[in-house]
Amino acid sequence: MRGFPGALLALVLVLLSVSLARAGCAQESFEGNSYAVCRFDLRQDRLQLFSLDANGQPYGSFSALADALEDRGQLLAFAMNAGMYDDGLKPIGLYVERGKQAKKINRRDGPGNFHLKPNGVFYIKGDKGGVMETEAFLKSGIRPDHASQSGPMLVIDGAIHPKFSEDGQSRQRRNGVGSPDGHTLVFVISESWVNFHSFARLFRNRLGCKNALFLDGSISSIYAPELGRRDGFFPLGPIVALVK
Repeated sequence: MRGFPGALLALVLVLLSVSLARAGCAQESFEGNSYAVCRFDLRQDRLQLFSLDANGQPYGSFSALADALEDRGQLLAFAMNAGMYDDGLKPIGLYVERGKQAKKINRRDGPGNFHLKPNGVFYIKGDKGGVMETEAFLKSGIRPDHASQSGPMLVIDGAIHPKFSEDGQSRQRRNGVGSPDGHTLVFVISESWVNFHSFARLFRNRLGCKNALFLDGSISSIYAPELGRRDGFFPLGPIVALVK
């Protein structure tokens, strides 16, 4: 970190260690694969979405976001890429940040994982949050503080996406988000290459999520200092973060 006097830096590190412990990131194994799993109780942890900086340009990386937060006297405790984006690093589906909708919901058909319907939305509203299939989210009337649309859904009302195959040959390092209850969001990134069905089983069978959403594949990245992870391999679009 830049610009902190020694005593202040020591205090910051203590506070950060407390924050990270509460953030609940840990390594977990399931069916022979290893995952980084981060659980957040929205009654305690303030998760936010970030896309554009003060100059209207995409942050593009965890380090750029961390520096911008530091300039405001805040700390980045956790971050993960939070949905699919276009060549300009901007969301291709619904995106809401601090109650303002920057991109409307995308119901179009097309190629790629985003359009492997049903796709879905993860959202935060006060101390509540969740994951919903896109059409269900539209019908809910929820006006979120933060929301990001991605796809495909991994688990829909307790059922694994019908187009996934147990022996699917498409294997990637993947990340996603699930919701085991109305106040908790669980973010996961695989340590190895897994197929969609295996990833969905993790959320349903191990993490107890009746609904879970795929966020991305090969560019999947996480910022979790307690796990020794500050990924910076690829330019990123929307970012979900825990800020202290």
